[in-house]
Amino acid sequence: MRTIRVKLGKRSYEARIGHDLLGQAGKWLRLIMPSGEKAALITNPDIDRLYGALLKQGLEKEGFRTATLLVPEGEEHKSLDTAAKLYAGLQAVHAERTTPILAMGGGVIGDLAGFVAATYMRGLPLALLPTTLLAQVDSSLGGKTAVDHGPVKNNIGVFHQPLLVIADTFTLRSLPQAEVSNGLAEVIKYGMIRDSAFFNMLEKNMQKIRAFEDPLLEEVVARSAAIKAGIVAKDERDTGLRNILNFGHTIGHAVEAASDFKIRHGQAVATGMVKASAIACRMGIFPRPRLLRLKNLLLEAGLPVTMPRVDMARVIAAMEHDKKVQNGKIRFILPRSIGKVFIADDVSFALAVEVMESSDD
Repeated sequence: MRTIRVKLGKRSYEARIGHDLLGQAGKWLRLIMPSGEKAALITNPDIDRLYGALLKQGLEKEGFRTATLLVPEGEEHKSLDTAAKLYAGLQAVHAERTTPILAMGGGVIGDLAGFVAATYMRGLPLALLPTTLLAQVDSSLGGKTAVDHGPVKNNIGVFHQPLLVIADTFTLRSLPQAEVSNGLAEVIKYGMIRDSAFFNMLEKNMQKIRAFEDPLLEEVVARSAAIKAGIVAKDERDTGLRNILNFGHTIGHAVEAASDFKIRHGQAVATGMVKASAIACRMGIFPRPRLLRLKNLLLEAGLPVTMPRVDMARVIAAMEHDKKVQNGKIRFILPRSIGKVFIADDVSFALAVEVMESSDD
């Protein structure tokens, strides 16, 4: 097991990463919360069927009576309507200010349950148990919670740091390859924005990672988590440095929205990273051979490198509503080299659209 500490003063917490950890969640939660008898598990039916009994057995051993609230699978359920149903569920089981919310599942569950934990009774304790690669390396860390509203992703939310993150790499074995690729987009992003040696390691070992080799998989999750934890510790509220975590997301989020969220997050981000890098190539700040390295690694990870067939007008409209738009200019995270990016607010919509529509970039 590896432990990554997210250093945020009084809000600091640990992410525990390793094989067969879910059964120990009750023990670790009790160390943090010495008193209290109730817990509320928010998950989806498939994850509950696979891991719910194991988790609840460990919780009951430590004296937690656990109520389970189920949310259907799918981005469309990450909404205020679903949040309202969960509020009613918490009310029905008499959740108290000290009742911990346990979010077990992927990014949708983590974002939604985190939002509910942050807002119900002005804030309940939260523990995250991510079961997808995407959630383990990205959305479970940093305290961002949100729901989607209208055509815009994550536009209603609040920061709410968890007490604990438990990333059990055993759960990744139940994922289809498409979902593994979905998470690998964020893994590759970390190499691009912060760690060229990590990017090199991914180039050498991608097939082994996709084959679920445990020590290597644990290393990939831990190194990704460590990179994000280091960035979050320096910029918890996303006012500066943390913006670099949005590499590939400016176009990626717009593509997701334009597809009515039928395109997976990792697929959209992969396309977004390629197009952001192509913009940097057009501006003369990122060498084209490095763009080719990024494309090759994404393809090896099972990810797309070209724009999907979506309505470009809807993509542009979603970009105009992006949280990163400031003073009428859209902010892009652009690479200078592999392992180094910067925040650019001088990219014109015309150039972005030209690159998105080009088949050569």
